[in-house]
Amino acid sequence: MQIENAPTLTLQPPDAGSPQSVVANGIWQVHALAQCGAIKTINATLASLKDKPELVWDLSQIVRLDHIGAQMFWNAWGKKRPAQLQLAEKQEELFNRIEEAGKLQLPRPRASRFNWVMTLGSGMLHFFEHAQGFIRLIGQVVQDIGRFIRHPMTGPWREVSANIFHSGFQALGITALVGFLIGVVLSYLSAQQLRMFGGDMYLVNILGMSVIRELGPLLAAILVAGRSGSSITAQLGVMRVTEELDAMLVMGISHGYRLIMPKVVALAISMPLLVVWTDAMALIGGMVSAKVELNLSARYFLQKLPDAVPLSNYVIGLLKGTTFGMLIALVSCHFGLRIKPNTESLGRGTTTSVVTAITVVILADAVFAIIFSGVGF
Repeated sequence: MQIENAPTLTLQPPDAGSPQSVVANGIWQVHALAQCGAIKTINATLASLKDKPELVWDLSQIVRLDHIGAQMFWNAWGKKRPAQLQLAEKQEELFNRIEEAGKLQLPRPRASRFNWVMTLGSGMLHFFEHAQGFIRLIGQVVQDIGRFIRHPMTGPWREVSANIFHSGFQALGITALVGFLIGVVLSYLSAQQLRMFGGDMYLVNILGMSVIRELGPLLAAILVAGRSGSSITAQLGVMRVTEELDAMLVMGISHGYRLIMPKVVALAISMPLLVVWTDAMALIGGMVSAKVELNLSARYFLQKLPDAVPLSNYVIGLLKGTTFGMLIALVSCHFGLRIKPNTESLGRGTTTSVVTAITVVILADAVFAIIFSGVGF
């Protein structure tokens, strides 16, 4: 529907001795330009007149003009006034403001040669801040465990039991599947190499030492860090977002005694059991693959396993499980308590918690390898 005083552009042919002119009429405001696709027609017309500097532009007959209409003319003129322009008195002030605004230039940011030093320093300060908070959290957990030992009847037994169920029992399925498959793969690849040298009997030694001493505890810890560690961080983060942590403080309930310490104790108890379970599943997978590849019976495998793997390796594996479980719980709780009350911080904190927990587990495994390098062989 055509509105009254619609914006129009009229090209008048040149008279004798005068160049061609463009006359604008009507209302050049945003509500009129938006009617019935008028802005598309006008933009097409203005685009066809861009490269004609000899034109005479007459805007004095425009009824009303706002910044939108004026900016359309300004863009068609190449962001500068044409040589021949006729404006009304009110239009002059409008185009003066647009011309002054076009001259503004934002200062270019100065690139400093010491930005990398500032980034490194910020990263180091951030790291030491996390380290200080982590050490403080360990001290708080030690105090809470001491309180738990002194007053066991009033301790959070239900919380410990619930965390053992969620972090330990419910992880049996995934750890069994991954352990079995790793055992199959390791046995299959080792059998191919041992067959070349006639050392089929040493497959038990390779599987036993690698699974019981290293792969079993490490696999269980990585799976628990990804599964239960993220759950712990997300749980504490949601409690921060929903202000449940603040409500606990108002009610006089300690975060450490009711939330953090039960999770640390639960993972310290359930992780060694998960390590034994993962070791057993990996060895079963290795036995199945050894039967297929080398025709080694399960009886021979079980008879040779105690002689191939000294008892100290079992103890080291269980000690790793306990240590890894406590580290995963501490790291997850540390990042869970540092989450801010918004959803973006919740997602970022959960991701950082899982990555950090896995990294700490691998570092702790390297420390165990150095400390017990002469034990169990």
